Amino acid sequence: MTGTGPMPSAHTSESLTHVELTWVEGRIEYWIRFGRVAAERIIDRRRRVVSFRPGAIFGFVRWAANDYGTVISRIDIVRAVEHGAAYQTLPFVRPGGEILLKIEGWPKVEKVLQHIDAVEATDVDPCDAAPDHWRHVAHRMSAGQEPRPYTRERHQAWLKRREIER
Repeated sequence: MTGTGPMPSAHTSESLTHVELTWVEGRIEYWIRFGRVAAERIIDRRRRVVSFRPGAIFGFVRWAANDYGTVISRIDIVRAVEHGAAYQTLPFVRPGGEILLKIEGWPKVEKVLQHIDAVEATDVDPCDAAPDHWRHVAHRMSAGQEPRPYTRERHQAWLKRREIER
């Protein structure tokens, strides 16, 4: 037997996806709109790091302004990846993730937030919605079209498809 230390955790910090959040009222507001946080580390009263397990889907909103107005308004819906898997880089997300949706500009970000609210209104947690749905929303919005709503029926179909694929 080698080593007598404690058994390593099934989800070490290395296997988690870490998101740096900042909140300076009216200047920098980075927050998680939805997702199941696996761990949280408070750095100071304005900054913290939240972590997600591999496969977890979360919505990350970034808004910042200067003396002249908004300089960034963006939402990303991301799936955390397994340690060692390929990923896309994203500011403030370490190491990165699979980007399912990337929308910039407040009017479009606001529409995505409303769409997330509509998913929640069907009693579905947005982090449980089909990843393909978030891709659909991104593509429809980039084409200037309204995305199809996520219904309970669509969600049930996704759950059955996921069950079959396992």
